[in-house]
Formats: sequence, C-alpha cells, structure tokens
Amino acid sequence: MLVLKTLHVLGATLFLGTGLGSAWYKLRAWRSGDVRIIAWTDREVVLADWVFTIPSGVLMPVTGLWLAHLYGMPWTTGWLKWAIGGYACAGLFWLPAAWLQLRMRRMSTLAAATGAPLPPEWRAAHLAWMLLGVPSFLATLVTVWVMVTKQPLF
Repeated sequence: MLVLKTLHVLGATLFLGTGLGSAWYKLRAWRSGDVRIIAWTDREVVLADWVFTIPSGVLMPVTGLWLAHLYGMPWTTGWLKWAIGGYACAGLFWLPAAWLQLRMRRMSTLAAATGAPLPPEWRAAHLAWMLLGVPSFLATLVTVWVMVTKQPLF
C-alpha cells in the first residue's frame, strides 16, 4: 500500500508542478513579446501535458480510488467526495484549456515560421487559457488539501 500511496502523491506533485510551471513559463514567454520564444514555449507546454499532466491525471484517480477500495472506504465518505469533486472540477476547466493550448501552439508556430506577429486569436486564446487555468489550479489545490487533511471543506 505504501507504493500505491507514493505513486498517488507523486501523481499529485507532477500534476500541480506541471500546471504551475506551464503557467509560469507561458506568462514569461508572453511578456517577452518574442514570437519565437512564445512558439517554443507553446510547443513545450503541450509536450509537458502529454509527458506529465495526462499520465499523472490518470494515475491520481486510479491510485486514489484503488486506495479507497483497499481501505474499505466508500466513495461517499465526506472528504473523498470533496476530493473526487475537486478533481472533476479541475478537469472541467483543464480540458478546454488543453484544447486552447493546441490552438495557441499552431498559431504561434505559424507566426514564428513566417515572421508574422501573433494573430489576435492567439491573444484571446491566451487570456481564456489563463482564466481557465486559475480555477483549475485552485480546484487542484483544494483537492490536495482535502486529501491531506482527510476533512471536507465544510
């Protein structure tokens, strides 16, 4: 069970770390104003999602629900319901943000390759990505808090 718990915690760490790191580097790239840096960062953020976010996003519920089963804990347990709900909420915000990342990657890569400025659609997608990312990240933090404390929020 300790291996399963460790995998669960590592999944949460990768999930949170990749999300925060992606936001940081996308914001820094955008502030640079350099289309080549923005395009490179957009490509790397998409890659990071495939390498870290998606696998950890699968690992967390699988290991978490497996642990709940091994401990004989019903999924209706107060804090576990909060954890599952927070995770689902994070995913509902993350999925459209991930789709926007793909669009931004396409637009910025084309702009960098042709020497053109970023199109206005990229900027709108970037703003929407940030607005979706904040509640997704906060829901993830709440989920981690609930899992660590084993207490529902209220």
